[in-house]
Amino acid sequence: MNLKFLILICNFTFCTLNFAFTCFAQDNDQLVSLSKRIIEADSSAGLYAPFEELKEFYFRDNRYNDFVNFLKSLGAKKKALAPFTQYYIALSRYTQLRYLEEKQGWDEYFAQGNAYRGELTAQAIAAVELTTSADALNLYARLLLWQLHHDQQDNFADESLLALMRAAEEYAKVNPDAAPIKAVADKLSSCAARENSSRLYKLYSEKLVSSGIKGELLNAIAADFFREGNLELAENLYDGYLARIAGDKDKAIPVLIDLARSFSYYIDEGPKDPFYAEKLFKKIEALGGKQVFDQELIYLRAFNLEKSKEYKQARELYGELARAYPDSAHYPEAIFKSGLISVYILGDIKEARAYFARLAGSEKEITPQAVAALYQLGLFSQWENDRAQARKYFNLLLEKAKEGYPETIALTRQRLQEIEGGVPLEYNLRVFLDLALAPGGAPAKEHKIDISASPFRAVKGARLEIGSNVYSAQTGCMQVELEYLWSGDLGSATPSPGQSSFYTSYNENGTKVIGLVVVSPAGFLDRNIGIIDIR
Repeated sequence: MNLKFLILICNFTFCTLNFAFTCFAQDNDQLVSLSKRIIEADSSAGLYAPFEELKEFYFRDNRYNDFVNFLKSLGAKKKALAPFTQYYIALSRYTQLRYLEEKQGWDEYFAQGNAYRGELTAQAIAAVELTTSADALNLYARLLLWQLHHDQQDNFADESLLALMRAAEEYAKVNPDAAPIKAVADKLSSCAARENSSRLYKLYSEKLVSSGIKGELLNAIAADFFREGNLELAENLYDGYLARIAGDKDKAIPVLIDLARSFSYYIDEGPKDPFYAEKLFKKIEALGGKQVFDQELIYLRAFNLEKSKEYKQARELYGELARAYPDSAHYPEAIFKSGLISVYILGDIKEARAYFARLAGSEKEITPQAVAALYQLGLFSQWENDRAQARKYFNLLLEKAKEGYPETIALTRQRLQEIEGGVPLEYNLRVFLDLALAPGGAPAKEHKIDISASPFRAVKGARLEIGSNVYSAQTGCMQVELEYLWSGDLGSATPSPGQSSFYTSYNENGTKVIGLVVVSPAGFLDRNIGIIDIR
């Protein structure tokens, strides 16, 4: 038994040593091969790829000190490698510092941190001095210096950013390779330097578009960036592609329609830019005129404008849809939303009543919007203290809705109880209506509050988040305590005055209207509505 055990141990040890030796040999072979490629490279252009592979070889095991030592020995063998060895020493020290922070290796961090930062700075500056604005390495070294100062939030951050931007613009003038510009833009974007990243994305796009690249490839690259969520870059490239095909209406219009659909709020998943979508809709109209817009395209455009809170334009298009296609499945939604926008956004209760009456008086099959229109009409009358008329609308709603709209029926019964009991409207709702329906009650052009829904269009029974944003002047260092008076179609939720957001769900389809009044210690701050679609 002891002999068998010893044999097993020996076999295991041999296998382990053999595996380790094999791995070491493979790593050593890779290192020798990379070193040979670097030493024998006849131009700086041939150095970028092997140095990147060398970086990955050491970084995969976080062997930063080993990498620095190897780079120094490599630089000693061939002086012409200096800019590359200097840059990668700086990059290694920067990555090492970030690694120590993330892994909380504080002993080494505090013992060696200043030395690493000093070496990083010295080597990056040396790399800059040994290169020109035509070299990608110059750009990368300047980016590294900016990252260091940005991370430290020191006095050199702004200066290094200006130097980086100047270098990028100079590089773009003399070097046809646009990839380094995008790399810098990506890093700036990830560090929230949006204004500067936008400039570089635009620069990158212009270089790519003017490079002679084929149109279909340009379109494919733009699509890749769209899928990645880099909308700014995707839009710049799509603009370049669209400019190329603008002369062929038969080709351009279908492409524009597909892109507008992709960027709009109509599609639930994926990145969105409703303002770019509207820009595309305008291009469609300019190329093909109004006749290009069928009912689905008009609805798509109106829906996108509504969700991007361009309410006045949305109402115009919903009206256009209703006039041109009175039998459309979108007709009830278009009329109902036109009424909501009229009263709660534009402050015109008379016009809103006319819209809601068109739905309420329809002899067609009852729709969620027709039921909601009756509720709104009853609500207006109740707020005006015309209880008889309010009762009439609410009872008609119950008659038409039967049991098909439990949430709206529940709200209607609450209103009827208030009427029969001779009590005022529920407080939050009354405050909202007082601000919305009183003469001069139209909201300011620039809202102080906003309501968001995620997802913006939900299926029945699904959970969604309702949020709010408050835009008000700061009052020193004191945190202002705000009250949130939620009202309307709140679904399954009953948010308290202290909740600026909440989760809810709905068990009936249709267009839901949420009202919000925000109250500060000084009084009512503002009010607004949220329009949510449940399908």
